[in-house]
Amino acid sequence: MARIRRPGLLVPAAALALSGCGSPQDTLDPHSPQSGDIAALWWWMLAVAGAVFLGALAMLGLAWLRRSRRGLPFFGESERATTGLVVAFGMVIPATVLVALFGVADLYLIKRTSAPAAGSSAMTVDVVGHQWFWEVRYPGTRAVTANEIHIPARTPVRVVATTADVIHSFWVPELNRKVDTIPGQRNSVLLYADEPGTYRGQCAEFCGLQHAHMGLAVVAQPRARFRAWLERQARPAAPPSAARARRGRRVFMANACSDCHTIRGTPAQGKVGPDLTHVAGRSTLAALTIPNAPRELAAWIRDPQAVKPGNRMPGLRLSPRQVGELVAYLEHLR
Repeated sequence: MARIRRPGLLVPAAALALSGCGSPQDTLDPHSPQSGDIAALWWWMLAVAGAVFLGALAMLGLAWLRRSRRGLPFFGESERATTGLVVAFGMVIPATVLVALFGVADLYLIKRTSAPAAGSSAMTVDVVGHQWFWEVRYPGTRAVTANEIHIPARTPVRVVATTADVIHSFWVPELNRKVDTIPGQRNSVLLYADEPGTYRGQCAEFCGLQHAHMGLAVVAQPRARFRAWLERQARPAAPPSAARARRGRRVFMANACSDCHTIRGTPAQGKVGPDLTHVAGRSTLAALTIPNAPRELAAWIRDPQAVKPGNRMPGLRLSPRQVGELVAYLEHLR
């Protein structure tokens, strides 16, 4: 990638990188009734703000016209008219607009976008924010995954968001509003996708060095496909049959991998990093930072800090042969 040589371009480039520009996240492209309400409120706010802005320009125009004369055009020299304009445009109209928007957002929109109450018939998914990945659990099953949340399409899903460390913010713009993960609290939000598809999300609260690389994907599937996926995810890892993958399993167990990661069905029960029981079934690695492909996986194992600086995975100093065997084992975990 070409270096940015002009200092004047550095700040805009950094701002674009941190804001996630260029990704398919789009608040104004709703794919649920809740995100549709949010988009509609945004358009109304833009229209009202535009009207207020035009009103301010009109007041500035009036001030310019009377710069060398007494009174106002069309109103003469009446002080009452001048006072009325100031009160109307400076106090009454802004206050009315703010109260109306607050009422719509607080009394209607928040209620419409909130998750179903605990104990309702809606499906529940537990999401835990970590520096820097998302742990995803499905209560009532043994299924655990990371960064990719599978849900049935056209079905209300109650997401319960918590954190294992600092404050994060769970946000899937095309499906609903943000919800913060705060230490010691359980916050919830509704997820509903009106059609199958993959919807990108992001941590929306600065949470440390790799905040910008803490993405997530919501995969909405037809109900039958979702049930089949959930059943597979609940199973323990199958033992490898290929000799190279078996050697990779021994590499995994003999090194720090098994201290930090869980693979159900094996002695590896680490809780520091993501659950890897079915890691090969995911489309990305490192919270959507790189694709889940053998070459990228090998690069991640060799030097994780080169891919995602500041993450908590140490370099293991494995030989090229060991890296290849470990990749073969992890590729087996589907």
